[in-house]
Amino acid sequence: MMYRAFEVQSRLLEPIRDSARLAIAAFGPAMAAADNRMASEWLATWRLVADTGFSHARPSYDIESVMVGNREVEVTEVPVHRTAFGTLLQFKKGVDVTQPRVLLVAPLSGHFATLLRNTVRTLLADHDVFITDWHNARDVPWTEGRFGFDEYVTHLIDFLDVIGPGAHIVAVCQPCVQALAAAAVMAQAGHAATPLSMTLMAGPVDVRINPTKVNELAFQHPYEWFETNLIHTVPLPHAGAGRRVYPGFLQLMAFMAMNQERHVKAHMDLHGHMARGEEDKAKAIRAFYDEYFAVLDLTAEFYLETIDKVFQRALLATGELTYQGRHVDPSAIRRTALLTVEGERDDICSIGQTVAAHDLCSKLKLFRKRHHMQAGVGHYGVFSGRRWENQVYPIVKNTILASE
Repeated sequence: MMYRAFEVQSRLLEPIRDSARLAIAAFGPAMAAADNRMASEWLATWRLVADTGFSHARPSYDIESVMVGNREVEVTEVPVHRTAFGTLLQFKKGVDVTQPRVLLVAPLSGHFATLLRNTVRTLLADHDVFITDWHNARDVPWTEGRFGFDEYVTHLIDFLDVIGPGAHIVAVCQPCVQALAAAAVMAQAGHAATPLSMTLMAGPVDVRINPTKVNELAFQHPYEWFETNLIHTVPLPHAGAGRRVYPGFLQLMAFMAMNQERHVKAHMDLHGHMARGEEDKAKAIRAFYDEYFAVLDLTAEFYLETIDKVFQRALLATGELTYQGRHVDPSAIRRTALLTVEGERDDICSIGQTVAAHDLCSKLKLFRKRHHMQAGVGHYGVFSGRRWENQVYPIVKNTILASE
């Protein structure tokens, strides 16, 4: 019922957005040329209203070229392997050069993998990059079956198998647990495609350490509360009609509520930049929110199993996690180099939660382990922005290179 009510509300707001777009088309050029403060304020307001609202469509990665050495080369997106729930997408470069192959594991937490656009672009200069391009659950027919925690881990193992032996894995945020589990399962089985290195960035390996507001929400409510209050059925006419999901718009609203003042200030700043004609500054804020407001639904089973296994019982950290009925043992990892990265100001995955992976990989030699705490950044600064590019990435690059 809530899902349908949300869509009805979105449709009711569409005429308002259309009116703002019509006003911009009819009066915008004249008002922009008038060099009048009030006209600029009105035009900025119309532009804000016109852009308001969520989208369920995946944005573009918008990576057409990249510098490799001193050459700018073309980049083409190539689907390498596809399932109902995700695509293994390769960013193929128009240059004949052998570089380390990297599987970038994107979070499945309410946004599309395009949220890692900056991460991909940075990695591309020195690596052959593949990404887990997850599909929106509301577009997956219920006849395709379930997609839960184990299915996520299976996808990572299958994707690494498709890429082939000698690849590396870089996991961002929520999938650090699944990436570590996949590496452990592959090591236990002696799998030929077990990754050479594993970089875990700002992920909830052990949420019992320095709990954040996100962790506390999971602690405060029983499993049944999440199932009763947060799981809804996809309505018609969507392809996934009848599938039970955790709607992406609920996740987004929860994240925005955590930092409400910051988001209000950002939109006030956006309005001011547009009114003053500061288009470069306005463009940067708009680009962030275009991505931020593009939401992806999660299957109910994946969301609920993540709440249960990762956030409530911390099964990997306590040594109780199983995969397809078999015990997952991170101590079996002996050849995969481990790098963990945390952000000093991360209010989603706090300091200590990711570095806990080092204790779990207890039989991994010390020279194969490294941890980096990035000063001055929050959650997104770990994998996006200038500090990621200039301070974090060189460590990731060196870890991968040293493991080749």
